[in-house]
Formats: sequence, C-alpha cells, structure tokens
Amino acid sequence: MFKKLEELEKKYEELNKNLSDPEIIANRSKFQEYAKIHSDISKPVLKYKEYKGIIKETEENSKLFSEEKDTEFKKLISEELEILKEKKSNLEIELKELIFPKDPHDKKNCIVEIRAGAGGDEAALFAGDLFRMYSRFAENNGWKTEVMSSSPTGIGGFKEIILSIIGERVYGKLKYESGVHRVQRVPTTESSGRIHTSTVTVAILPEVEEVELEISPNDLKIDRFRSTGPGGQSVNTTDSAIRITHIPTGMVVTCQDEKSQHKNKDKALKILRARLLDMAEREKHEELALKRKSQVGTGDRSERIRTYNFPQNRITDHRIGLNLHNLEEVLEGNLYDLVANLSEKLKTSSEI
Repeated sequence: MFKKLEELEKKYEELNKNLSDPEIIANRSKFQEYAKIHSDISKPVLKYKEYKGIIKETEENSKLFSEEKDTEFKKLISEELEILKEKKSNLEIELKELIFPKDPHDKKNCIVEIRAGAGGDEAALFAGDLFRMYSRFAENNGWKTEVMSSSPTGIGGFKEIILSIIGERVYGKLKYESGVHRVQRVPTTESSGRIHTSTVTVAILPEVEEVELEISPNDLKIDRFRSTGPGGQSVNTTDSAIRITHIPTGMVVTCQDEKSQHKNKDKALKILRARLLDMAEREKHEELALKRKSQVGTGDRSERIRTYNFPQNRITDHRIGLNLHNLEEVLEGNLYDLVANLSEKLKTSSEI
C-alpha cells in the first residue's frame, strides 16, 4: 500500500508542475485530462502527507521523551504519543479504503438465494433458520426485505427461498455470506438424539436495474400456471404463477408467491437480471469465478465456509479462522462481528 502511495505522491507533484505549465494551460483538452487525474488522486495523497506528518511528529516526540528528565513533562509527551498513535491507526484505515479499488456493486441492494443442501428435512429447517437470521439482521439495520420466491416444506423449512434486501450498501455488507453453511445439531426430527450434519447454500447477488442489463423479449419464454403449496395443495385459483426461461442460457426462474401475475413476473425478471449479471461477471473474471464456485459448490458436507455447532454454541468461519461463541445471538440477527471481520480480512487479502 505504501509503495503505491509513494508513486501517487510523485505523480501528484508532477501534475502540480504540469498544471502550472503555460503550454499545458493553453491546451484545453490536455489541461482537463491532467486536472481530472489530479482531482482523482488528491485525496489519498493529501491523507498520505498527513500520515507522514504524524510519523515525523511521533519520532520527534519519542526522541524528546527519551531525553527529557522532568517527570511531569514526560507524562505530557506520553499522552501526546498516545493521541498520535490513535491518529496514525485511523489514517491507516482511511488510506486503505482510499487506495484499494471499490466494488461498484457494494452500494446496491441485493438478492439472497438460500437453498437446502445435504441433510434432507434438517437442511430445509436450517435454510429457514438462515432466512430468519438474514431477515432479522436486515431489520436491525433498518433495511427492507421482500420474499421473491419460496418453496416451503411441510415441517416449517424451505427447499429454497429467495429474498430481496433493500437498504444502504446492503450488497457490500453481505457479499461475503456466499457459500456453504454447515450446521451440526440434534434435529427435532431425530428421536435417538444423534448429532446430524447438514448444509445450506447461500448466494448473495447484487440487484440489477433494468437500465443496467437489458434483456430482449425475444430471448424469453414465459409460461403461466396455477401456483401450488407444499404437497401440491392449491393456493391460488388463477394462473398467476410465472416461469421465465432465458433461452440463450437455459436459465429458469419461477415465482408464485404473489396472487398477481404481474408482480410474479416483475420478481422473476429481477432475479433473472441478477443471475445474468452474476454469470457475465464470472465469465469476465475467471479467477473470481473459481473462488465463488469453490465457496458455493454443490452443498456437499465436505464443502463449507462456515460451521454452526449447536452442542458447543460455536460458529466458525473457516476462511478467516474466526470462532465465536454466541450462536443463538447470531441466528437472531447479530451478524455484526462476522460481517466486520469478513469485510476487513477478505477484502484486504483479495485486493493486495
């Protein structure tokens, strides 16, 4: 990071000279080009100059502290050194945020797709637990949630549930939740009291506006049918359920939760756009695609990013080696420690 900052500072000083050069001032297009670059890099450079000032002041105070004999004065210097240490730490965080490239999707709303993996009924029940966990986390943050599509089971779980979360920088805060979530607990359906291991896959996709990704109507096959509930029980007497097939990719999205055919179609198109954008970006960034594929995988028990161990009241995130012992709080929506640690460690490691 500091090597890059040194390069930017050098570039900044060169641009200062260029922008005062009469020949460049006379060349309007060249002047505007240099002015834009100067504007883009000025904030990190000025912060870096401030950071170097703190370093210099710290060194001077440290030297003064070692030479000073007066106890009271040394105490004052020590207090000043603590203030400088805190300023240095805060500036390092700011510089990291300014230097590392930001994901343009971070500020967007997101679509959360939760699917039961290995484990049968227990996996479906845990899919329901994760749905409630993300819903409560959203509520705690003042975000809005909307169920886009669901396939409930008869025992209170979900084979699949897709929800939209709307709020400030939702995708940026939740994107590292993508992957296989493993649960170890005694199922309510288990009479012998044995601990079972089940999995649920979670995919976090940035929500895409229609203007960002235009889909040709000729590429879509839209089927309308009567929606049904668990076990084939009819929940609607009209053909309001929608199945959209994207012909070029073969991607299929079904929505039947709303009684309105129009609303189901809007939801299905929103999910389709998010999936198509995700597919396009994975094709552009093969390395990221391999990483995401390895995280989400097939739902097999051997693949996981996180384990929820009920007997030990422990949550382990395997990517960063984090262990927390507040499982019940997390499932009630207290994801703050997880989200903060993942954002700091995974973002830094992927961008250095």
